[in-house]
Amino acid sequence: MNILLLTQQQCVFCTQAKELLERLSLEYGFSVSTLDVSSPEGEALAVRSGILFPPGIFLDGEAFSYGRPSERRLRREIERRLRSVSPFPLETNQIGFYTEE
Repeated sequence: MNILLLTQQQCVFCTQAKELLERLSLEYGFSVSTLDVSSPEGEALAVRSGILFPPGIFLDGEAFSYGRPSERRLRREIERRLRSVSPFPLETNQIGFYTEE
């Protein structure tokens, strides 16, 4: 899974989103790249995808969210996507952690 973070300078939510994605990338093993919304590519992507303001999060090229990200919502979507491509189904153990069968 590839995640793109659309950011801008002096954006507190962008910094928080970057820290969250870096932490989750270690846990789930996905890559994170960033793109500044003020760059021509970033501006075009934001307009095309309906991202009204940063941070914008894209999962495998699809716009997922913008503004302050919800860790719970992001985790659910990452886990859903990983289950759909994993050859090993994930199962929740008694304390709520996902484990491979």
